[in-house]
Amino acid sequence: MARRSGDYSVHIDCGGLVNSSDAFHTAWLSDRFYSGGATSVVSEPLLFLHQQEKTLRYFPISSGKKNCYSIPTPAPEGRFFFRTFNVYDNFDGKSHSPSFDVSVEGTLVFSWRSPWPESVSRSGAYSDLFFYHNDSAIDVCFYSIATDPPVVASLELTQIDPQAYPFDYAKNSTNYILVNYGRFSSGSDQWGPGFSNDTDFFSRSWQSDAEFRQPAVSTPNGAEIKSISATKPIAKVELSPNYFPEKLYQTAVVAQGDEGGILEYEMPVDAKLDYLLWFHFAEIDVSVTKAGQRVFDVIVNEENVSRVDVFDKVGAFAAYDFSYVAKNLSNTVLTVRLVSVMGAPIICGLENYAIVPVDLKTVPDQVCEKAAVVTAMKALKESLRVPDRMGWNGDPCAPTTWDAWEGVTCHSLKDEALVVSQIQIEVPNGMLKLPFLDLGSQGLKGYISDKIGLLTNLVSLNLSSNSLVGEIPSGLGQKSLVKLDLSDNKFTGYIPDSLTSASLLLVLLNDNLLEGRVPEELYSIGVHGGAIDLSANKGLCGVPSLPECSLLWGKHGLSTGGKVAIGISCLVVVSALVFGIYYCVVWRRRNDYDFGLPHELTSLAAKRNRYHRQKSLMALEMESQHAKGFIPTYNVS
Repeated sequence: MARRSGDYSVHIDCGGLVNSSDAFHTAWLSDRFYSGGATSVVSEPLLFLHQQEKTLRYFPISSGKKNCYSIPTPAPEGRFFFRTFNVYDNFDGKSHSPSFDVSVEGTLVFSWRSPWPESVSRSGAYSDLFFYHNDSAIDVCFYSIATDPPVVASLELTQIDPQAYPFDYAKNSTNYILVNYGRFSSGSDQWGPGFSNDTDFFSRSWQSDAEFRQPAVSTPNGAEIKSISATKPIAKVELSPNYFPEKLYQTAVVAQGDEGGILEYEMPVDAKLDYLLWFHFAEIDVSVTKAGQRVFDVIVNEENVSRVDVFDKVGAFAAYDFSYVAKNLSNTVLTVRLVSVMGAPIICGLENYAIVPVDLKTVPDQVCEKAAVVTAMKALKESLRVPDRMGWNGDPCAPTTWDAWEGVTCHSLKDEALVVSQIQIEVPNGMLKLPFLDLGSQGLKGYISDKIGLLTNLVSLNLSSNSLVGEIPSGLGQKSLVKLDLSDNKFTGYIPDSLTSASLLLVLLNDNLLEGRVPEELYSIGVHGGAIDLSANKGLCGVPSLPECSLLWGKHGLSTGGKVAIGISCLVVVSALVFGIYYCVVWRRRNDYDFGLPHELTSLAAKRNRYHRQKSLMALEMESQHAKGFIPTYNVS
């Protein structure tokens, strides 16, 4: 089903504290979805028309070399238009515009290098691209170069028709990002979102062609460059999959001259990339539609790529488009020339996109499957309590040259093998490794998430000299694992059997709180040329240099026999305890109250009772006599 702007779009006011709406009724969200950084405002807010252009988010080096926005998307996959607005305007008072890189899903798309052009530094610039995505969130990351803090004012994401901007290329277009290197509308000023309220379903903004046109090529031949406007509605516009707006075809530029006119444009590019050019034409000159034809050649970098007969192809007042891929550019200027064959050449607009290959490490069918790796690394960041200064944000498979995930090395290897500690690991052509996590002595105080098992190609893990707790997860036993250093922590529990299936040559588990029987297969590492240290643990046993294990002790703590023996013992103790309680509470209580006295004891009790009664009568008689004043005397012999 065709998609156009409005199905899903999000506009983020970077640095903005509240939701807002601009003069063109675009809803802007307050700043969100970021991983770090701080907020600021431009030095001279009155120079900017919109609120979202005045507020900023910047990322100092204390937030890490890499900081990201992770923008959620409603669909599992689709094609998207993405746009940023960047401005410096001396917001930090240092009069030094920053240098930094920007990536989308791990692929480098924009590079800002100091010094920025004065107009851009002061007034800002919009940059945009098209890309394909198949995840629940889109990571847009900013990479510090040296100590420069990246800065961004706004981010916009719009879901578009999945077939938008198709082009003939060696691979499917989903393997490429189209980065805009210039987009102009002829015969008009800049328009579109951010500049005017003219509608573009994809949120594209269109510059004036005057910024790219080279008038000196035409005027020496006596040609005259004229801007013309349509007098009637334009047909075949705003159609799927590209939804080019009618306004694009309502103005045009022509080059009229007795010797044939020429229109020439120069567009800045980067060498060594291929570029997709999208041409837009419409016959809107009434005099031409009545008089006859308009035919001209389109020449790109001295190569004639097409002959265009606008009136013959579509007739009057109708849009016509075609695309062309310019390959193997060797310079930084792409030249487009329209040369008259019959009548004056005409153009309504032109778009130029660099065809940027999606970075190998972000392609899901590679060994480094992005979804699994991102899930694992995000879980580890949380469980290990990785500090912000280490910059664990966004896609961990981003280019390693940025060094943005401190302690993480992601390798892309082709036609070669990976050699670690004298062991050779074969790597299929074009496949990737995410092999090394080196986080020793970083003050970590968490635990190892069981999601580490998703790093199926982990080669080396060093978490030594931290304060990590919990058990060693059973998922930590990848076949590729060669080095494991968990020494000097507070790990508890037993050593998982899964480690015996790894290719370990170095195992350091010393100075922890581990216990239980050590798997013999793991200890044999030392016998086969590797190294293993299990010393200074709570209760490891069963291999040389460690105590013998009790007969009741197995690999995972108590053996099955030990558990049965302890179970029987507990049953005996509980039974004895129940019997004792029954004897004391039930049996003895019944004997205390329900037995008959022997005859001798009954007789003795009766005599004792008679004696007490006689003694009581004598006492009463004495009290009576005492009351009368007579005290009897008893002769006691």
